[in-house]
Amino acid sequence: MAKTQLNVRVDEGTARAARERALARGVSVNRYIEELVMKDTGEAGQAFVEAAADFMKQYESVFTEEFGKDGKEHEDR
Repeated sequence: MAKTQLNVRVDEGTARAARERALARGVSVNRYIEELVMKDTGEAGQAFVEAAADFMKQYESVFTEEFGKDGKEHEDR
């Protein structure tokens, strides 16, 4: 995968914490930040899927009434 350079500014305490955590995990600061972003976006994606599933469960009867079990819209409308 091609890499893109991203420059960010953080306070010294945040930079120090990132360096320390990366060192403790045995990875570069770049890899540490990359893993944090991937984890964050993965959690957001999972939260979306769970919310969508809850929505569908809550409104399943409405969709079934409108579209039937086969998913096709009733022709009487």
